Amino acid sequence: MADVLDSYNQWLDGAWLTIQLTLFGGAVALVLALIFGLAGTSRHAWVRVLNRVYVEFFRGNATLVLLYWFFYALPLVGLRFTTMFAAVLALGLNVGAYGAEVVRGSINAVPKAQFEATVALNFSPYQRMRRVLLPQGFALMLPPFGNLIIELMKGTAIVSLVGLVDLTRVSKNIQGSTGETVAAFTVVLVLYFVIAQVLQLFVRYAERRVDRMLGRKLPSEPSLGTIAAGAPGAGVGS
Repeated sequence: MADVLDSYNQWLDGAWLTIQLTLFGGAVALVLALIFGLAGTSRHAWVRVLNRVYVEFFRGNATLVLLYWFFYALPLVGLRFTTMFAAVLALGLNVGAYGAEVVRGSINAVPKAQFEATVALNFSPYQRMRRVLLPQGFALMLPPFGNLIIELMKGTAIVSLVGLVDLTRVSKNIQGSTGETVAAFTVVLVLYFVIAQVLQLFVRYAERRVDRMLGRKLPSEPSLGTIAAGAPGAGVGS
């Protein structure tokens, strides 16, 4: 066990690479989830088709296969990526597809009365989304997004198969050099757990912040429904 712990520099380097892959992959996934998730709520059929094509294709493919495609196949047709970029892209595209469904479902879960109230107040589609639907939907997105980011972090273990020295690769290297199989894999087990708990703490902090923000806005949100229900003229004017 002492030999395994003495290699703490390798563990730290591997942990840092795992964290980088999680942050970069998570950022790509978040952007794609918002773009295609909002596309899934569009009134235009062709925009919703884009959502379905992206979600079904990348959700239906294994992250490892995507990684091999970007790292081994695309260079044969002239497209070369760095190993880090290929890994981030594979992770982001795959998790982003799941995230897009979270975004779409969260927006659709906002009470219908809120949407009707924005129509009564003559909000534009952009104003409805920015001021009412997206803020309330975002509170619903956070818990499943937290799960997805942890799944992405665990999925970074596949990058060891294309030469990146992440936590999984470090554990294999140390196990091979010291012969301490149980100790090496116990340490990597604990490190993944610790990183997952830190990510979960950040997600819970974000949830509390959003809840407080919505708590300050909630008095004005029901007033939209009150106006829509209590002012027939507003509905006629829309």
